[in-house]
Amino acid sequence: MTEVVVTRTVSDGELRDLLRPRHDLLVERQTAPGEFTLATGPFDRWDRRVEVTGPSQRVGSHEVIERVDFRLAIPVWRVLFNPLIRRAIMRGTRGGPGRAPFWAPPDLLDARAARVLSLLCVLAFFAGYMGTLLTQTNTFFKEDFGVSDGAIGTAIAVVRIGALLAVVVVAAADRRGRRLVLVGASISGCVFTVIGAFAPDLATLTAAQTVARAFTAATAVLVAVVAAEETPAGSRAYAVSVLTMTAALGAGQAVLLLWVAGLGESAWRVLFAVPVLAIWPIVRIARRLPETRRFELSDRRASEQRSQGAPRVRSRAPIARLLLLASSALLFDLFVTPASAFLNEYLRTDRGFEPWQIIAFTILTNTPGGIGIVIGGRLADARGRRVIGAIGLGAGVVFTVLMYLGTGWTIWLWSVLGAVIGAMAVPALAVYGPELFPTDARGRANGVINVARAAGSAAGAFLAGYLADRLAGGLPHAITLLAVGPVIVVGLVLFLYPETAARELEDLNPEDAPLSRELLALDGLDVDTIPEHYSPGLTTRYPKGEATPRHQPDEGDR
Repeated sequence: MTEVVVTRTVSDGELRDLLRPRHDLLVERQTAPGEFTLATGPFDRWDRRVEVTGPSQRVGSHEVIERVDFRLAIPVWRVLFNPLIRRAIMRGTRGGPGRAPFWAPPDLLDARAARVLSLLCVLAFFAGYMGTLLTQTNTFFKEDFGVSDGAIGTAIAVVRIGALLAVVVVAAADRRGRRLVLVGASISGCVFTVIGAFAPDLATLTAAQTVARAFTAATAVLVAVVAAEETPAGSRAYAVSVLTMTAALGAGQAVLLLWVAGLGESAWRVLFAVPVLAIWPIVRIARRLPETRRFELSDRRASEQRSQGAPRVRSRAPIARLLLLASSALLFDLFVTPASAFLNEYLRTDRGFEPWQIIAFTILTNTPGGIGIVIGGRLADARGRRVIGAIGLGAGVVFTVLMYLGTGWTIWLWSVLGAVIGAMAVPALAVYGPELFPTDARGRANGVINVARAAGSAAGAFLAGYLADRLAGGLPHAITLLAVGPVIVVGLVLFLYPETAARELEDLNPEDAPLSRELLALDGLDVDTIPEHYSPGLTTRYPKGEATPRHQPDEGDR
């Protein structure tokens, strides 16, 4: 528990605000005059007491003591958010619906949703680290194994084929459940990454990374699926932005450890051994991570059908949506993968960077991308996915190309601009995969999209290596030619993508319409008396201006 005690002088109007239930960081329930407790919000516990000690020396003002005891429902990351909550309390900030702090989700999360998202972020962190190892270390094991750029490009392309196995893993989540498959994929990714640390040659490392990348990719897909199924409609892009930031934080740890790879010819192997430390935390997460309610309801319906002798009929992923997202993923990764995978080689060979300079460049130019992710996530929820996604994607590609073609200090500038503006597209577009498919086909559909992404990655890595060895301009000209892929995607986003912001998954997928009434029942609501404007999310959403909850959190949320 964290206790905050604030003594302040307030006006009559401010006192009235203090003596009303909050509806910003959370929704409060008044239990007595000046005493409030948690109705719903991202807290395991919240108790607030306001005591008026007397009038102040100023006319129309009062001396007030406000005491708040709280515990955030955010395991692991709680230490990062406690100061933000304390600051909001100390400043006496008050907001109404939609006026929460800029760092809070647009739609209020309850304790369950906050807890699930926090645990998913840990898995995303580990996946981010493992997913970037091949990219960050290829320039080092290239020298250790004595191979060419073409061989490295081929290895990266082969590793991307592991997405075929990822399809099988992710599809299993539609049958066995999200939680079991997600945890299994996370642990398996760690094991096969560690195996790569002992590879005697490039072929063995490629084989180990092919399997490891398959499980890592499955983990990345499933954390997004679980987040989409557990967060409210108005905060799905926000959830993706948070997951993206923690995955980037994991990737950043690989960057920070690059100095180790520079210590000796085989020192890069240490980075591949690090994931052994993640296995025990993942086991602990498995004990706390619940199955998604949407999957449980879908699976229950299937069990009822079987008990009645009816065969289970699985929903099919809408072909048009699947083709649209798969082709976009292929074209996008045709450029993004080689632009990322060969960056260290470009900096080291073309620009003469030392390992410490590569670390500095990566950290100083990519870290500001977190700003773009946060802004992009909020704007995508508040203003819509399509325009934000198109602007971020188009600008990010242009600045990345300029970075490869630039010289001197300009490459630092273009890299920063590409990271910040390009990152806005990530939450805006990544959320489409989990949103546009029904519950019992969501895993399979996203697995197919991941295969398309891997195909684009493999083709991009191979083409970049092939063109870099043959074009007079080398790698910069190869990257420029491959930029045509995401330019096409910008057009697809603007003219063919549907707008999904603030729409429930059951609204976007008519096949799941029967789930909506069961979801409402889980929320403790009378499904026959629900007003038309109520949105059947898994966490509480309130019409603008309403200050009291329609239902209370269940015991599991507490």
